[in-house]
Amino acid sequence: MNYMKTKKIVKNKATDFNDYLVEELKDKKAKKLFDEYGRQLELAYSILQLRKAQKMSQAQLAFKVGTTQSNIARLESGRQNFTITFLQKIASALNSDLKISFS
Repeated sequence: MNYMKTKKIVKNKATDFNDYLVEELKDKKAKKLFDEYGRQLELAYSILQLRKAQKMSQAQLAFKVGTTQSNIARLESGRQNFTITFLQKIASALNSDLKISFS
C-alpha cells in the first residue's frame, strides 16, 4: 500500500517505526486509510516478525497451519483477511497466544 508520502531515509540514522507512524498519521488522508487498513497491517507485520524470529519459512508455517505458502505471503503483506480461527492456527504454529481486545 503506497498511501503515505515517500521520504528519503538516511542510512546512518535508524527510524523507530512508531515515531514514523505518529508523524505520518498527522496527515488526515493517511489517518483515514490507516484506520481502515492499518490494524490489519499491524497484525500482518506481527505475524511476519514472529515467524522470522523463529527462523521459520513461509512454507513451513503454511504446512503447520494447513494452507499454502502463497496464502501466508498474502497474509504477511496485509492483502488477505483472516478469521479468528485462522489466526488461532497461526498463533499455535508460532507457539504464541492469540489475544483479541476492544478498547
